[in-house]
Amino acid sequence: MRTPITELLGIEHPVVQGGMMWVGRAELAAAVSEAGGLGIITALTQPTPADLVAEVERARRLTGKPLGVNLTILPTIDPPPYADYVRAIADSGVEVIETAGANPEPFMDLLKGAGLTVLHKCTSVRHALKAQRIGVDAVSIDGFECAGHPGEDDVPGLVLVPAAADALDIPFIASGGFADGRGLAAALVLGAHGVNMGTRFMCTVESPVADEVKAAIVEQGELDTVLIFRPLRNTARVAANEVSREVVRLLDEGGEFADVRELVAGSRGRTVFEQGDTEAGIWSVGMAQGLIHDVPAAGDVVRRVVRQAEDVLRAALGADPDGSGVDQQRGSALSR
Repeated sequence: MRTPITELLGIEHPVVQGGMMWVGRAELAAAVSEAGGLGIITALTQPTPADLVAEVERARRLTGKPLGVNLTILPTIDPPPYADYVRAIADSGVEVIETAGANPEPFMDLLKGAGLTVLHKCTSVRHALKAQRIGVDAVSIDGFECAGHPGEDDVPGLVLVPAAADALDIPFIASGGFADGRGLAAALVLGAHGVNMGTRFMCTVESPVADEVKAAIVEQGELDTVLIFRPLRNTARVAANEVSREVVRLLDEGGEFADVRELVAGSRGRTVFEQGDTEAGIWSVGMAQGLIHDVPAAGDVVRRVVRQAEDVLRAALGADPDGSGVDQQRGSALSR
């Protein structure tokens, strides 16, 4: 299934693994890349830039296919040395950097000079257009359904993706709410060139999170998430638990960040993923968990998502069961 994003990234399938804190490690990223998608290592999961380079080297021993690194630049309790991480990514030998949060413009010369393809994550068309103007190679459009930070506009993917397709000249992928081949097919028809999946890949064999977390994702539905930090204009979608509900209560009653600081500490979220106590802190998960019913290998996710998308598109286009003539019909349907 070739699209502008597969050509740009040098991958076989238009499926990208999201860069997730405490989740995007070598084994998961390598498994996705080896299956033909793009696996992404999360930079800030590694305690130092040197550790990040070592993690990339571990992934390289598992696959020779393209790899990416995610760097999310957001206000945090203890800000990491972002510039040092950028330099480490540029020197690591990966092909792609996924930036998110702050504007990556200050780092563009360094990243482009190192030959990296820059994929920037956006939650609105206006931000995507700004990213296009500063020279990123592609963008990831995050709809309101996504885990983590969906922005403040509350626009779901069904509207945001075609709006982006109408406005952008560069390739883009759709993110937020995607977990199977039906979603990939829908994204392509809406004008995207692929999908980014986070929660789906978090619930795979190679994902480093505890089995209890994976079991919770399988059990929970699309209603089992909570939006926190809304009064602070820094909205984040996380799993519904006692901690996240308490954060919402305190802020809705007029509290400030200082009042929830300890509840939302990253160390508590890390405890969730490492020890499997889903009530230990806040942890990101998307509405797509309502579409997840198993814990397969990451490579199997890539292959079956693409296979299901092809089947769905064949059926929608009225192609013959054996697929004859599908490529031509699919090409016209996906060329928007």
